[in-house]
Amino acid sequence: MDTTPQATREPDLGDDPTAAGALGAAPAAAPSGSGHRSGSGGARGTSGPGGTGGTAGSGPLGFIVDPALDAQRRRDLRQMRLVATGLLVLAAVVYVVTRGHDEGLLGFVNAGAEASMVGACADWFAVTAIFRHPLGLPIPHTALIPRKKEMIGRSLEEFVSENFMREDIIRERVLDAEPTRRAAEWALAPGHAKRLVDEVATVTVHALHRIPDEDVRAVIEQAVLPRLAQEPISSLAGGLLDQVVRDEAHVGLVDLALDEFRVWLVDNEDLFESLITQRAPAWVPDAINDLVARKIHVEALKWLADIRNDPRHDVRLALDKLLIDLADDLQHDPVTQAKAERLKERVLSHPQVADTAMSLWASFRAVVIAALEDEGGPVRTRAVREVTALAERLLADEPLRERIDARICDATIYAVDRYGTELTRIISDTVDRWDGKETAERVELQVGRDLQFIRINGTLVGGLIGMLIHAVSIVLPS
Repeated sequence: MDTTPQATREPDLGDDPTAAGALGAAPAAAPSGSGHRSGSGGARGTSGPGGTGGTAGSGPLGFIVDPALDAQRRRDLRQMRLVATGLLVLAAVVYVVTRGHDEGLLGFVNAGAEASMVGACADWFAVTAIFRHPLGLPIPHTALIPRKKEMIGRSLEEFVSENFMREDIIRERVLDAEPTRRAAEWALAPGHAKRLVDEVATVTVHALHRIPDEDVRAVIEQAVLPRLAQEPISSLAGGLLDQVVRDEAHVGLVDLALDEFRVWLVDNEDLFESLITQRAPAWVPDAINDLVARKIHVEALKWLADIRNDPRHDVRLALDKLLIDLADDLQHDPVTQAKAERLKERVLSHPQVADTAMSLWASFRAVVIAALEDEGGPVRTRAVREVTALAERLLADEPLRERIDARICDATIYAVDRYGTELTRIISDTVDRWDGKETAERVELQVGRDLQFIRINGTLVGGLIGMLIHAVSIVLPS
């Protein structure tokens, strides 16, 4: 059943070579029935906003329909059909006029006209048989596209798979294209690095804005926290702590704590001395208490300075030993491990953990968005410099470009090996979904104009061959 929308269907008048001049006539009324798609429904994908035509859209069977372009193609096809049919009519007229004149020049003209009609009719039949049954007659091996579109789809799939999805072809094409060099040259062109950074920043900002807080909270509460609760962290924490101590990565944190404590003692001398005197015996005179408190304050400052300035101070060594023992217990002592796991469970089960994580996420997102939206800010400026520096390095370092191109080849080949079958299957699956008659009409609209040259050439070449055969028949003895 023909499901082609009336608004986009080309009139089916190519079955008769003498009817091509009527191609512009209005199409017949669309058939009714459950399989019929109304003209308004079929044209829905071909209209732009407000119902105005002229913009490409998707037809009811997935075809991309451009009304203006299709109208031009129909005009071109109509013109070429008129030319081909006109030559056939001309040959017929010449044949009738010269009939009975077998001698002299008119004999050649008559023979040529006769052969031209034969060639024109034969090629009209061949061209028409591709798309429909000539004259509507169910002649075998005609209407090839409507009847064998599934086979055509599979053939296209095999052709693409065998000639485009091969590893050697892909590797050769990618290496010949030199994607790394071309990307670096593009990035070094004036304004391109900034354009790239601006586009990435804009996309990132839009993506961050479009992430709902509810989804983030759901991921934290339903995925992250339960996973952390199930995963033992004592051994991991112990190994991390042991590595931190051995690499002396904690030294900076200890120095910071000492500096902050010293600043607090200097700024709060009266409070410190008051705390000391409050714990002194009541029978000790106030003057002695003040003297002792002042002395303790001075000695505390000196003690902190000694720890701060001596990397091998006893306090530092004791702290290191304490941390190493704790790291060892976290990795090997079941009691310590059980305590650590219970502490982890208490922390993760607290309702404030999810709220704190959401607050951290909101702060992180706000900071990133603000930094990316600032076109003249340090983040974008630094990103432009880094992109430019990377592009310059890629252009100067040929071995690096070759390694990156090789990785691109490997990634492309992996994708093709893994997903190539699914990609090529799209061809046959898409063709299978097409309506046979509309497929033939759409293909004819695309290539029908060029196929009319077959008819024209058949008419002309047939005439020449006819005159040649006539000349041979004259030369050869009876």
